[in-house]
Amino acid sequence: MALVPFNRNLIWEPWEEIDRFFNEPVNMKKLDFAPAVNIYEKNDKVFIEAALTGINPENVEVSIENNVLILKGENRRESEVDDKNYYRHEVKMGSFYRAVNLPAKVEEDQAQANYQNGILKIEIPKREKNQAKKIEIKINKK
Repeated sequence: MALVPFNRNLIWEPWEEIDRFFNEPVNMKKLDFAPAVNIYEKNDKVFIEAALTGINPENVEVSIENNVLILKGENRRESEVDDKNYYRHEVKMGSFYRAVNLPAKVEEDQAQANYQNGILKIEIPKREKNQAKKIEIKINKK
């Protein structure tokens, strides 16, 4: 029996693949339209700003589930222009979906959203931190 040299490239490394998925830059051409967002904390609130320029806010749905903010909606084409007549076509049309993890636990039912000048601004109060609960240890004597 002949020995075969060890080739690390032939071993599947699932954790490396997961790291690569989360850390490599995303090629935006492969994705559908997704609005850019800014997320920050200030005092006792979390703020989200989403760029929705040219999108009717009536076509946007905002929800929070399990501390994940979900933006979905549709950017509809208003004019009937044949794609062949464009010199440049960079404005994305169609439906979009964006889900982002929030940096802190929030009071989902107290979220407020406002749309002005193409920017959707969402303000959510942070949930109060749970106090550590001491548990008494009962000692059973036999």
